[in-house]
Amino acid sequence: MKILHIITRLIVGGAQENTLLTCEGLHARGHDVTLLTGPSPGPEGSLMKRAEAAGYKVIITPHLVRSPHAWHDLAAYHEIKTLVAATNPDIVHTHSSKAGILGRAAAWKVKLKTRDSGLKTPLVFHTIHGLPFHPYQNALINRAWITLERYAANRCDKIICVADAMTRQALAAKVGRPELLTTIYSGMEVDPFLHPPTTREQVRAKYNIPPGAYVFGTLARLQPLKGHDDLLATTATLFEKIPNAHLLWIGDGIFRPRFEQFLKDHKWQNRVTLTGLVPPTEVPALLPAMDALVHPSYREGLARALPQALLAGIPVISYDCDGAGEVCIENKTGHLVPTGNAKALCSAMIALAQNLHAAAAMGAFGRQFALERFRATTMVEQIESLYRSLLPE
Repeated sequence: MKILHIITRLIVGGAQENTLLTCEGLHARGHDVTLLTGPSPGPEGSLMKRAEAAGYKVIITPHLVRSPHAWHDLAAYHEIKTLVAATNPDIVHTHSSKAGILGRAAAWKVKLKTRDSGLKTPLVFHTIHGLPFHPYQNALINRAWITLERYAANRCDKIICVADAMTRQALAAKVGRPELLTTIYSGMEVDPFLHPPTTREQVRAKYNIPPGAYVFGTLARLQPLKGHDDLLATTATLFEKIPNAHLLWIGDGIFRPRFEQFLKDHKWQNRVTLTGLVPPTEVPALLPAMDALVHPSYREGLARALPQALLAGIPVISYDCDGAGEVCIENKTGHLVPTGNAKALCSAMIALAQNLHAAAAMGAFGRQFALERFRATTMVEQIESLYRSLLPE
């Protein structure tokens, strides 16, 4: 098959990793894959080098930008439409909100034109990695996103959701129809997490974490709605109840200077470690330092950090947002607490640290659970099968 993937930008993030693994997997299975993306500035880091080294074609357009911009958006729309018409792909598969709206509109326009002329028409797919509308945004912006997503949902043949929760939320907002949406869990390369290149002791020594500390880790950008402020709000209680508790935050972002000042003001620099920006390939090397992963995000399609921690044999604690409950299963893989309830979050952390036997059992069960559900090869096979099921004979 000739397949065109489109994503807004290749920053370090879950949607971008998912897209690259999909492109790499389909390319390895013999398909003709092209990836169209925009520029990738930002403190999150870039995955562009990985994409360009993977062997499939990568096209970069300066017009596909994240923020609304009338001229760039119109230019990107026409560029995508021209590319689809010129290359005549079997599949156009969009990712992320901006690329999803512009890409589906452009590809559908070509589809209608070629269908009327009797030529081969492309199938149009979209993956919802996380919906752009949520309860924490301005009401007008929320309504605008819902309207745009409804429009785009009527211009594709299938929508893939990375969690059942995304399907429920989309349908509740009247985005798409039940028969249009299907769930394919976001896959990842599992071997690096099963066989990390470093030991617990090596990682702790590198970051000056005491050998006997009970380490609660986070793996997320330091930005709004990721819940790091909730962790800081309960840190005093946590340190009082669990004297050997230590926080390890993997990631970087716009909130880092403020967090560092907070830690300095409270003299907790030696109790909380901020690694800064870490490439995704180095994450498996850092996870062994953790005893538990905490993910207090307020919105996320299905955070890759959760199955990654489980693959490493680490129990998880998460806010019950979006698809988290499909990975963080209460008393089986960890503890699931109400979103925004910092006290419940702290209580779950204390409970896990005080019951090492239960924590170990959750980590062991979680590893097997994640292996069965989150392999990249499984994801690619399911996506390829879905493509084929809709292609004409």
